[in-house]
Amino acid sequence: MDAIKLLGTLLNNRQLTSGLGGKLLGSVLGGGQQQSSGGGLGGLLGSVLGGGGQQQASSGGLGGLLGSVLGGGSAPEPAQQPAGQGVLGGLLGSVLGGGAPPQVEPAAHAAANQQAEIIVRAMINAAKSDGRIDDAEKQKIVEGLGAEVTQDEIAFVQNEFSQPLDAAAFAASVPREMAGQVYALSLTSIELDSQNEAQYLGQLAQGLGISPQICNQIHEQMGAPKIFNA
Repeated sequence: MDAIKLLGTLLNNRQLTSGLGGKLLGSVLGGGQQQSSGGGLGGLLGSVLGGGGQQQASSGGLGGLLGSVLGGGSAPEPAQQPAGQGVLGGLLGSVLGGGAPPQVEPAAHAAANQQAEIIVRAMINAAKSDGRIDDAEKQKIVEGLGAEVTQDEIAFVQNEFSQPLDAAAFAASVPREMAGQVYALSLTSIELDSQNEAQYLGQLAQGLGISPQICNQIHEQMGAPKIFNA
């Protein structure tokens, strides 16, 4: 399964993300890094997905913040990246922008594909988190994947939608170094206008080992309501 292609398709699927990929990630990953001023979401997602140099927390980017999340410290160090994370931005950018994919080593491509699969699962879980998505809406999302996806990829999405929502179990499957990326992408996929969504994000943060204080900082930088009183 080509999870990178599937992720790009889902990011542009307006049934799931209101065109999040086209609106924000296309310019970041397809045409170079977009700078964040005052915590702009485009630049934040650029650093989250590895689509350019890491930004520092002091300049409003998420790089240093993720560094403290993943490393357990408070200094604005660059975020740790798993093997292959640096190529995910370029590969995904070619999907979103329609350009030629960069040449990467097979091992790095395989690692990036595994990371993309985790992000796809995070987005689908986020879509289910409000408890209101029904079979008709799920079908619209699947139909919106387009003709370029394979039957295996469609079956993967359908299977993920059919699974009970379990934030703790999903978090346990996420590599430690992807915790910040997964949480940030989950947050961008949620309207956060219901108690169910807030509860899901709280459980996800706990399972990923993200403290309430750091979680609130992520929400603040991304312009989302806080879910913790800390």
